[in-house]
Amino acid sequence: MSKISHFSQLDLGRTYSYADYLTWRFDEAVELLRGKVSLMSPAPNLRHQRISKNLLVEIGGYLKGKPCQAFHAPFDVRLYDRKKSLVANQDIYTVVQPDLCVVCDGGKLDPKGCLGAPDWIIEILSKSTAQKDTQTKFQLYQEAGVKEYWLVYPYEATVSQFVLDETTEKYQLTAMFSRYDQAAPWLFPDLAIDLAEIFAH
Repeated sequence: MSKISHFSQLDLGRTYSYADYLTWRFDEAVELLRGKVSLMSPAPNLRHQRISKNLLVEIGGYLKGKPCQAFHAPFDVRLYDRKKSLVANQDIYTVVQPDLCVVCDGGKLDPKGCLGAPDWIIEILSKSTAQKDTQTKFQLYQEAGVKEYWLVYPYEATVSQFVLDETTEKYQLTAMFSRYDQAAPWLFPDLAIDLAEIFAH
């Protein structure tokens, strides 16, 4: 296979694996969604970055001294069907970079990022990512076994909280928070996140 040094050399109709992803040498940030290349959006705007920073500070402070760790993009998360045991690079077809994620199993962390489902993922929506975050990634995170998924709507100043039902293996909408609420993760019920502070300009 010829070396890929420019994004334009990729065949967007082809299915690629993580093994391919590791060989690419270009500046553009991409994700792999079921083997298909998805170009990341341009640099997030100021509102997005403030919300991300505020959440990271709150969550990171809470997790200090605990076994779980919080990470923010860019951070590669390699997902695979949890019903399969093959996790070799050539068998992984999804590599995402969530805005924020929390990983409690240190065995999933390696120098390249996270191999397997984080416990909690947060995506901050924008016009260019809304469909991907609410549909494609929603399904991928559900299939991979991400226990909790938050969708943050910056302009509406709301958060939708989804929790994976262990019986059905489907996400259930468990809460919708507004800017005036204290949002508590299902995984960490004693963590009260003041959304007025998160969404403050």
